[in-house]
Amino acid sequence: MALRQGAILAQELGAETYLLAVLDDSGWTQGFDAPPIDMRDIQQQAAREILQEGVSDLASLGVFANGHLTIGQPLIQIPLLADELKVDLIVLGHHKRAGLARWWAGNTDSRLLDRVSCSVLVVIDAA
Repeated sequence: MALRQGAILAQELGAETYLLAVLDDSGWTQGFDAPPIDMRDIQQQAAREILQEGVSDLASLGVFANGHLTIGQPLIQIPLLADELKVDLIVLGHHKRAGLARWWAGNTDSRLLDRVSCSVLVVIDAA
């Protein structure tokens, strides 16, 4: 949903477009369920494939995007790349969570907004 909405906006504005995939390694660095090194390679390859699929999907919608894969915590990596690329707008997808899932994940939306220096468009996936 966010990919499609971002593509529409990029087309209308003729915007330079970047697609970021963040492979969250917080479990690895904290030692919780740390995967063996070959598992990390598998996860990185899967993330690269998903990123390439997103870039291809954007191309099919008429938008050329530069794909970036980074490893780390999204709350850190998204603002870093946004600053590095001097982006004007970040488009994020959000899936609603209920009950225990929301409590477990915590509220990171406001923490991200405090770390970026550009506008953020959040696309809500109602499904």
